Amino acid sequence: MPYPHTGPTGLGQIAQQATQVLYQHRLVSTRQLHQLITPHHSRAEYLRRQLHTLRETGLAETVGRRVSGQTELLWWLTEKGANAVESVGLLPQRPYRMSPEAALGPLQEHTLATVETGLAFVDWARQLRHECGPLDWSPETAHYYRDDARPGEELSLVPDAVLNYVHAGAKQRTLLTFFVEVDRTQMTIARLAQKLHAYAAYHDFTPQQSSGRGAKAGRRTTSTPAWRYRYPAFPRLLMVLTGASDSRLARRIADLRSLAASDPALTNTGLRAGVTTLGQLQHRGPFEPIFTPVLGPTEPTDAWLRPVGAAA
Repeated sequence: MPYPHTGPTGLGQIAQQATQVLYQHRLVSTRQLHQLITPHHSRAEYLRRQLHTLRETGLAETVGRRVSGQTELLWWLTEKGANAVESVGLLPQRPYRMSPEAALGPLQEHTLATVETGLAFVDWARQLRHECGPLDWSPETAHYYRDDARPGEELSLVPDAVLNYVHAGAKQRTLLTFFVEVDRTQMTIARLAQKLHAYAAYHDFTPQQSSGRGAKAGRRTTSTPAWRYRYPAFPRLLMVLTGASDSRLARRIADLRSLAASDPALTNTGLRAGVTTLGQLQHRGPFEPIFTPVLGPTEPTDAWLRPVGAAA
């Protein structure tokens, strides 16, 4: 039995890596691909040649985006390209398909901002000698739950990304999993606070199981929260704000904390959530005190989001 290839056959290694990144993250700029795949090259010329090969063979397509007076290319996989990646079987299958209309649509900037957030973690992992690569975050993974405030409804929590990061300390290695929410100030602060409520509800949700068969079968609530079937520990929630001035983002953080403090569902939650800006994440890194806790004291902390008084 032949071993599976790392990507569509007939392509160079860089082109194969690019197909995987584009499949997972949907829409990525040339600059982002360069930083994710070929950071050891001072220029992106070789990567560009590989990307143009993907386009010539019908595996990828592009749209232009104006940035600072220049046109930047954004790349995505065609149906043919997505099918080629899926045929290899190395990545979890994603149901979406990108199109020119979607690539130019209103979600373009949000998609790129989510990639930019993941890229910040990749950059800092390289500098700190930790582990986080281009495929270590997965966008828009659904988590189903129920909320006592909305009885009878099956709800879906969809983080912008679920990101895995290996923190390699002097004495031990720790796998950290984060829920990542990226806010470009496009939604109301009330809607952002509702997302916090949804995370707290998912944290507390325990599914029900049937206790028997037939019409008389009852249902009992298990003692195991739903999230434990997916994660060894509940992921920390990192909210990353961008798209406005620092002063406006600071006001947005203060308003979010105020709304969170008034939500009864968040009073005794075990949810750990912190908020920062994309600029802070890029320039200082996730393991500097750049996160403001959404709940409790305002003293800045790092991505560990340790409770107040916990040992470092």
